[in-house]
Amino acid sequence: MWNKLHIRFSCFQKTLLSPLKSGGGSLVVLSFLLLGIACSKAPSGILSEKEMQRVQTDMMVADALIYTNQKDFSTDTAKVALYESVFRKHKITQAVYDSSLIWYGKNLDIYMKMYDRILADVNRRIRDLGDVQAEAAPASNRDSVDIWPRRSFMVFHPKAVFNGITFDIKPDKHYASGSSFVLGMRVWGMPDDMRSHPELRISVVQRDTILTEQATIEKDGYYELALSSMPTRQVQRVYGYVWLNSNDTAYHKIYIDGMKLMRYNYGTPFETQWGEAEPVD
Repeated sequence: MWNKLHIRFSCFQKTLLSPLKSGGGSLVVLSFLLLGIACSKAPSGILSEKEMQRVQTDMMVADALIYTNQKDFSTDTAKVALYESVFRKHKITQAVYDSSLIWYGKNLDIYMKMYDRILADVNRRIRDLGDVQAEAAPASNRDSVDIWPRRSFMVFHPKAVFNGITFDIKPDKHYASGSSFVLGMRVWGMPDDMRSHPELRISVVQRDTILTEQATIEKDGYYELALSSMPTRQVQRVYGYVWLNSNDTAYHKIYIDGMKLMRYNYGTPFETQWGEAEPVD
């Protein structure tokens, strides 16, 4: 009988057998070429690309659940419990996840390719559920609260039919007069030769008065657009958009994440950023 040798690599398995008869005995000649192909570019102790993709997809879904179910996730304890359920699902610790985030943050070329797959996974789930805006979060007496009703990330693509996201918030109980609203997000992947640039717009309705602020983003960074309402009337509606002219094909993709819409009560101090590398807590 001929001997069979199974060689198991960590990424793939292959059986190579070259039998030769010689002098009534058996000889197995194994010939193979070890290619310098690794399962993942990530080093030991860091989640592989496939693992990180699965974890990040679930983390983004978790973020979406938090933003669209603010009543159920109104405390840090509830949010942490949700994130920990993701870690348990994938049998990892937060320390491993945090270390992996740092490593991929230093290897953006790898992460950006993976990010496309993550968004495809999330968007597939969203299409299955229906991409609808969440109902307006209940009015809160807290000095500041995030009222952003949609998912916290998006991608501008030159072949997209509509490159943008809109929001239209009509709370059951009007927001307090003098409320301020700050639309914030992180933007990355913008080339220097773009002819068009992402536009931000936010408006508030106070009875027969509409106040509006808008701005254009011209480079990567963290941005916040603020609008303060009049102190004499309650706010009935908050609406706006983030939009890019899709006729401009001088870019591959532009990524936006960390989207939020903070509402501040009248007199509550706040600061805004425009173009900084990272948000300041």
